[in-house]
Amino acid sequence: MIGVLIPVHNEEQHLDQCLATIQQAAHHPGLEHEPVSIIVVLDSCTDGSAQIARARGVMTLELQARNVGQARAAGARQLIGLGSRWLACTDGDGNVAEDWLYQQLALQADAVCGTVTPGQWSEGYSEAARIEYQRRYQHREGHRHVHGANLGISAQAYQQAGGFPALACHEDVHLVRELELSGARIAWSCRPRVTTSARLDPRAQGGFGDYLRSLETSA
Repeated sequence: MIGVLIPVHNEEQHLDQCLATIQQAAHHPGLEHEPVSIIVVLDSCTDGSAQIARARGVMTLELQARNVGQARAAGARQLIGLGSRWLACTDGDGNVAEDWLYQQLALQADAVCGTVTPGQWSEGYSEAARIEYQRRYQHREGHRHVHGANLGISAQAYQQAGGFPALACHEDVHLVRELELSGARIAWSCRPRVTTSARLDPRAQGGFGDYLRSLETSA
């Protein structure tokens, strides 16, 4: 079984589309009908995210941690307990490609670090900031980006590396570092594709959204 893990904090504007793309990816013919379980970890949500997830028929798990590392770890624990051999991670404001899961598994690695592409940029971003992003970002094979929005790990490698730490930011970077130290085979690939929002109100302080905002001052 393949598990898909989405930590969510008040994502009612994006979550339905996110889940629609994941459910489409779960039916890719290359998966050869392997079951896919999707869990939305609702962390301190006060909006309609829970209702959206339940309307999509996916599993939900609620907690009051306001900590993305704890949320990812809780979801991973549940998926592994249900028998998932592979954990695919994304975020509630991302849209995955229809071959996202297939491409992760096709790389035949212990872990896959994929790239992300900003979707529609918020009007608050200048053209100079968008150009600066394109100049810096390495959307190619062999890149060295780490995104919780596009990360896949075998259950065995995940447990050997100690899982997601209880960090409010960069829990994905910490896990990948531990995977490297454990000798895991990591594929750094642009083949698994995720489109993420380029909004001005990112949920995780210090994360990808804040990086995009920093480009305004450096462009």
